[in-house]
Amino acid sequence: MSAFRDKLLSGEVIAATWVKTPSPMIVEVLSLSSLDCLVLDAEHAPFDRTTLDLCILAARAYGKPVLVRPASSSHEQILNALDCGADGVVLPHIRSAEEAAEAVKACHYGRGGRGFAGSSRSAGYTTKGMAKHRETAKDVIVIAQIEDVEAVEDIDAIARVAGVDALFIGRADLTVAYGAVTPDDEIVVAAVDRIVAAGKAAGRVTGMFLGRPSDVPIWREKGASLFVLGSDHDFILQGAAALGQVIRG
Repeated sequence: MSAFRDKLLSGEVIAATWVKTPSPMIVEVLSLSSLDCLVLDAEHAPFDRTTLDLCILAARAYGKPVLVRPASSSHEQILNALDCGADGVVLPHIRSAEEAAEAVKACHYGRGGRGFAGSSRSAGYTTKGMAKHRETAKDVIVIAQIEDVEAVEDIDAIARVAGVDALFIGRADLTVAYGAVTPDDEIVVAAVDRIVAAGKAAGRVTGMFLGRPSDVPIWREKGASLFVLGSDHDFILQGAAALGQVIRG
């Protein structure tokens, strides 16, 4: 088991951030930070196969764990991320236990699962050999993103699906799905509580994006441990705003 996977599954606090800019230089810079991992957001940012490959390469060069949120939870999107060498995937819009099971299958080698290539980065460009690569590939991290009303209604079954390592709560999408105004609305908070409780009952790690770092202790106390905070865009804007404020007094 990789050190990062071990830390994640142990329930230690994981601090991560989204990477929205498809640039290996951004990933290289953030890899020098104390963040536990980076999450490349190929769902909502303009990553293609080449930029995804280069950004994963940059993270691996510095030994920084890297996850990918692919454009969808389809087999081909998952395969692209894992063959490029991502440590795992955050799979958007998992709505049922059946979808979760299918996604898990796509992440691992076996009948009807991940397609095998011995020449990929994850396979060491042919140097691992089939047996070793298949063994190390078992450490792939599978995170199901829960962001739909249907998923909340089926959350107990989703949380029990073998091979799902963590549940990641899409609070913004849940806000939209429930017709709420903000993630702080009572109906959204209740849904998040329900997901965290289901994850805890099933022995699964749970996590979420938080717009306010000050909320981490609240959700940590309830059982969440994986937190994605901000993004490279946020850091640039905040740094520029702070500099402007200093200059203008």
